[in-house]
Amino acid sequence: MKNGVFRSILISLALIASGSALAAADPALVERGRYLAQLGDCVACHTAENGAPMAGGRALETPFGKLYSTNITPDKETGIGNYSFAQFERAMRQGVAADGHNLYPAMPYPSYAKISPEDMQALYAYLMEGLKPVRMQNKPDEMSWPFNMRWGLAIWNWLFLDDTPFQPDSSKDETWNRGAYLVQGLGHCGACHTPRGLFFQEKAMSEAGSKGKYFLAGETVENWRALSLRNLWTVEDTALFLKTGQNRFAAASGNMTEVILHSTQYFKDEDLRAVATYLKSLPPGPDDKAMPAKAPQPVMQARLPEPLFSSRGGLGYLQFCGDCHRADGSGVGRIFPPLAGNPTVLSRDPSTLAHIILTGGGTAATATHPKVFVMPAFARLGDQELAEILSFVRASWGEGAAGVDAATVARMRAALDPKTTDSSQFETPRLADMLKEANAAQLVRGMRLNLETRDLLPGHVGNQLNCTSCHLNAGTVADGSPYVGVSAFFPSYGARAGKVITLEDRINGCFRRSMNGKPLPKDSPDMKAMVAYFDWMKRETKPEDKVAGRGIGKIDRSIKPDPENGKRIYAKQCALCHGENGEGLRNAAGKMVYPPLWGEESFNIGAGMARTYTAAAFVKRNMPIGFHDKFPLGQGGLSDQEAVDVAEYFSHQPRPDFPDKVKDWPKDPKPADARY
Repeated sequence: MKNGVFRSILISLALIASGSALAAADPALVERGRYLAQLGDCVACHTAENGAPMAGGRALETPFGKLYSTNITPDKETGIGNYSFAQFERAMRQGVAADGHNLYPAMPYPSYAKISPEDMQALYAYLMEGLKPVRMQNKPDEMSWPFNMRWGLAIWNWLFLDDTPFQPDSSKDETWNRGAYLVQGLGHCGACHTPRGLFFQEKAMSEAGSKGKYFLAGETVENWRALSLRNLWTVEDTALFLKTGQNRFAAASGNMTEVILHSTQYFKDEDLRAVATYLKSLPPGPDDKAMPAKAPQPVMQARLPEPLFSSRGGLGYLQFCGDCHRADGSGVGRIFPPLAGNPTVLSRDPSTLAHIILTGGGTAATATHPKVFVMPAFARLGDQELAEILSFVRASWGEGAAGVDAATVARMRAALDPKTTDSSQFETPRLADMLKEANAAQLVRGMRLNLETRDLLPGHVGNQLNCTSCHLNAGTVADGSPYVGVSAFFPSYGARAGKVITLEDRINGCFRRSMNGKPLPKDSPDMKAMVAYFDWMKRETKPEDKVAGRGIGKIDRSIKPDPENGKRIYAKQCALCHGENGEGLRNAAGKMVYPPLWGEESFNIGAGMARTYTAAAFVKRNMPIGFHDKFPLGQGGLSDQEAVDVAEYFSHQPRPDFPDKVKDWPKDPKPADARY
C-alpha cells in the first residue's frame, strides 16, 4: 500500500515537472490505464465507423443537433497530446477543454468526476503512452441555436455538476463499494439508464438522497429504452449478461451490444460481481416491475399463450417470430433470447420492442459467444401488423404491460426511417388472414399440422421432423419450399412415381420419406385440413403460372463437392443448432427444437434432402438462420461451393433406409445424386 502511494506521488511530480506530456510512465501504470479505458468504454464513442481507434468522429445524435466525438489519441496537433495532466483532469471532472471551452455533457464528465485520483493518473498515462497518435481533425458539431452557444454550459455545470471523487460508504462492504464506484463513475451507466430532468441533467448521480430513487430507473435514448437496472436479476445472471451479452432472460440489444462488445466482456470477474452486487442492492424504482426468478434456475418455465392460434397477433407472432423465440416465448438457449421474463417485454415503455422489430439487430460478439445472430428487420410489415404482434407479445409475457397501437409503430418508423433491402417479388402470405375465412378453424388446423406434425400426428411421423423443417415458417418463405400456389400444379406427373399424382399423394410422399413415417388417409379430416391450407395459399395461381420464390431454387451441378470442407463448415455454421453429431437441438425439457440432420431420428435416404444438390440448393438460400438481415429469418448466406460442400457432408451421413425405394423412378432416370 505504501509503495503504491509513493509511486502515485512520484507520478504526480513527474506530471507537474513535464507540464504537458507524461514523462516515462511506468508500464504497469499504462496497462492499468488500458483496463480503466475498457471500464469506461472510451473506444465506443471516440471511434468512428471504420475509423482509427480513439481518433473520434463518431456522430452522436441529441435532441438539439448532432455532436461528433473528438480525437483523444496523443497526437499533438489534432488530439490531446499537448494536454497536461491538470488539463486532462479538468476535462474529465469539469467538462472544460484545454483551451477553456466547455464540453457538452454528452461526454459524461459528471460521471467521470467520480474517478479516483490514482485511476485518473493511470488513465492519463494510457492515453498518452499506450495509444499511437493519430492525425485526425475533429469535426465541427452541428447543434441548433441556441444550443450551439457553449456559454450556457457553464451555468449548467454550476447547477448540476458535482466534481467530487467517489466517496466509499463505510456501512457497505468492499464489493458493494467497488460496484458503486464502477457504476457511478467509469461505467457511467446513469448516462443512459437514469431519467433526465428539464435541463437534460441526470435526475440523480447515485442511489443516495431524496432523488436517489431515480438513479438507473430507466430512460429512452436514441429511440431505445435503456431499462431500469435497479434490483436487476440475480448477481449471477447480471454478471453473466455483462460478460457474455446474454443470460436466461435476455440478450443485449441496441447500444448495449456495443457496451458489452468493447467494455463489459473484458471486466475482471470480481468487477463483474461487484457491479452486479451493487445493482441488485438498489430497491425497485418508481415504475419498476419485480424481476423474475429470485435465485438461479436451470430454465424458465414459459407458457403457451392462449390466443396463439386464435388472434391476428398470435398468428403473426407464430409466423414471423416463433421459429427463433418459439411458440412459448422460451427462445433458444445461447442463440435466441426468450421473451418470457425478458425485461424489454416487461418494460412499461415499448420503445425497444418497436425499434428492434423495425430495424432488426444482432447479438453482442463476445469471447463466450463469438457468433453473432441477427434478427432481421420487419419494416416491410405494416404498422397495424407490427402493433398486433407486439401487443400479443406484451399480453402474453409482459405481466400486464399495455398493448402497442399502430400509431406508436408509425411514430417510431418515422423517427428511424428503416430501409428494406429485400427486393424479392414474392408476396408473403399472412397467416393472420386465415381468421377472415369461413373455414378458419380448418385452415388453422392445417397450418398447425405443418408446424407441429410430429406432436399432432405421432402415428404417421417416424422421426423428429415436422413439415416446417423444410417448408419454412409453415410454407411462407420465398425459396424455402413455400406452399404459395402449389396446389394449382396438382394433379401432375411425378417422375418418382412414374404416374400422375394428386396433392394428397405428394403429401404422403413426405410422410414416407422426409418423416420416415406412414401415409395419412386421404379422406381423413387432417388430410383435408392440410389440403385446405394449401388451397388457401393457391390464391389466383393457375397451372401455367410461374410463382416467384417457389421451390428452393437451383444450384450448379458442375460444382464438385469437398466433404472435408463441408465438415468444417458444418462445425462452424450448423452444429450449434443441429448438434455436433447431427443429433438436433433439444430444449431443457427434452423437446426437439431444431431437427437432426442424420441418424435414426432424421429423414431417410429417399428424402430430397438426402441428395447433395437438392440439399445444397435449400442450404444456399435458407441456412443458417439468423445469419444476416434477410427477411424473414436472416436465412442463407453461404457461397455455392460452401453449400454444396456442407450438403455433401451431412446428406451422406448414416440415416434410415427406405423400403419402398425399389418402386421409385419406374419409367424415368433417377437423379444422378440419388442415394440409391
